[in-house]
Amino acid sequence: QVQLVESGGGLVQAGGSLRLSCAASGSILRINVMGWYRQAPGKQRELVATVTEGGVTNYADSVKGRFTISRDNAKNTVYLQMNSLKPEDTAVYYCNAASLYWSGTRVAALDAWGQGTLVTVSS
Repeated sequence: QVQLVESGGGLVQAGGSLRLSCAASGSILRINVMGWYRQAPGKQRELVATVTEGGVTNYADSVKGRFTISRDNAKNTVYLQMNSLKPEDTAVYYCNAASLYWSGTRVAALDAWGQGTLVTVSS
């Protein structure tokens, strides 16, 4: 299977910066798209940013110009650099990886999720 481990969340003042990391491990053959999603209290999970294996990125309008997603394919790791943070960015941030892995008997596809890391932005 595929496991995702996130790190880098925490408490920061408005205007500050944080960098999230997410490392994938397991019998990974390929990760097509890696991304970050977030879920604020009482709200649905929403897309923050994604990056393809080839480096094509996509951002939610609310974070464009402030957040930067990047990945290291050799390390199966994705990063989210968050600058100019706002209180409305407060949420649990989840890493996602659309991956192919070896199950032991066949190639399988998995939309893997991390356990989430809390980002709190104080005003």
